[in-house]
Amino acid sequence: MTRSHTIASIPGDGIGQELVAGVSALIETALHMNGADVAWVHLDWGCDRYLSSGDFRPADWVDVLCGTDAIFLGAVGDPRVPDHVSLWNLLLPIRRELRQSINVRPVTLLPNVPTPLASKAPFDFLIVRENNEGEYTSVGGGVYENTADEVVVQSAVFTRHGVQRVARYAFEQARQRRSEVVSATKSNGLPHSMPFWDRVVADVAAEYPDVRCRQMHIDALAARVVLAPQEFDVIVASNLFGDILSDLGAALMGGIGLAASANVNPDGQRPSMFEPVHGSAPDIAGRGIANPVGQILSAVLMLRHLGELDAASALAAALAGALTEASGRTPDIGGNATTEEVLAAVAAQLRAPR
Repeated sequence: MTRSHTIASIPGDGIGQELVAGVSALIETALHMNGADVAWVHLDWGCDRYLSSGDFRPADWVDVLCGTDAIFLGAVGDPRVPDHVSLWNLLLPIRRELRQSINVRPVTLLPNVPTPLASKAPFDFLIVRENNEGEYTSVGGGVYENTADEVVVQSAVFTRHGVQRVARYAFEQARQRRSEVVSATKSNGLPHSMPFWDRVVADVAAEYPDVRCRQMHIDALAARVVLAPQEFDVIVASNLFGDILSDLGAALMGGIGLAASANVNPDGQRPSMFEPVHGSAPDIAGRGIANPVGQILSAVLMLRHLGELDAASALAAALAGALTEASGRTPDIGGNATTEEVLAAVAAQLRAPR
């Protein structure tokens, strides 16, 4: 019997609409070639819907998503809608209501893609970021707005359960890789949250004697990631620190258009979401020059999560093969191809006999 997966497709806005459509065809090919099938649930959730109807998603949106195995997201954002409106009304509700408490960002050197690093030593590390609490909560407030006496308070929230959860996920990932975890901290500057983070991570580390663990202050860690990215295997970090490190990692790869991410529900009770981390890029939408690499690598993460390891490996190999030629890369990474030409090059690699 053919394996089948139901995947929610949310193209979103701008280049997301171009990339999700093209990469979905690659997903179908990779699955079909490896004995599996996909049923898409196409959703028009995004800023266009908001501008026309006043909401980003229907009232039963949780039920709709919980009827799927995974969510494949493009990019959300429109110049006519403030960024915080789309963030707090679409992306964050999905991550929180579906308990997607872990954000995973692979950082790796891709073939023939220029990077700002002087050294061309290969690197391949994983940033595991807490995704639901920490510094990015809505706890806080303000008084005396727009006066000389204005005061605002923004509170970070760290729970033992939340830190344990992200730490255990990081250690489990390290066991499948090179067995080393680096914990990002700033306990010399944040006297409550970060010493607590350090204690809980240390407690979890004791459960994994086969995995090496060390901690680094976030400022020193960021510098070392630039100077010697090949030293790292898995980095576990709070919401804010992981966010900053992830974009730094994308820059090391050669740009934000290359970066993939997974928003993971670790107990598997609700679907996880997979998305590139670039924006909707309205300035280039419709011009056919958007870089599809981040969207393709997000598809690879999704296929792995669904247990389709052969399909994931085939798609990753096809992308690597396409990147070896200028005709398989968009201009932002030293190529001369359009979005459609890159997708076609990856599809040709995917279908080529091996």
